[in-house]
Amino acid sequence: MFRLSQKQKIKLINFYPPYIGAGIRVKSVSDDFRRIEVKMKMHWWNKNLFGTHFGGSLASMTDPFYVFILMMNLGKGYIIWDKASLIKFRKPGIGTVTCVFEMNQRQIDEIKNAVEASGKKDFVLPVEIKDKAGETVCQLEKTIYVRKKV
Repeated sequence: MFRLSQKQKIKLINFYPPYIGAGIRVKSVSDDFRRIEVKMKMHWWNKNLFGTHFGGSLASMTDPFYVFILMMNLGKGYIIWDKASLIKFRKPGIGTVTCVFEMNQRQIDEIKNAVEASGKKDFVLPVEIKDKAGETVCQLEKTIYVRKKV
């Protein structure tokens, strides 16, 4: 029997039915699991009545990816949840939209140290969804809950 790499496991989310229906795809995952790029193409089946992406689909494309980054970089000794999102729409999402989740080692170390000190903590992480021209379609603040396993 063959084994899947961690990168392949993350890319399996491309086969999650709600993501298929919304047209959401993981485009790339860096080798160090600190950067994940997600895209959503516009299709006839994922347009709303105004010919733009559904706001819920835009929010969905941001759901688990900071959790994945932290899971892969903090290790098995932590519980990590995507707790909340605040979304601010800036312009209609038309065509292919892209979202990049990225954390550097300093940010990961700060999260680890804060959780080591207090046992658990919420972290607010920013992310933007951009259109093909690089213009911001919406801005989000993702609240990620991290705690040490007992």
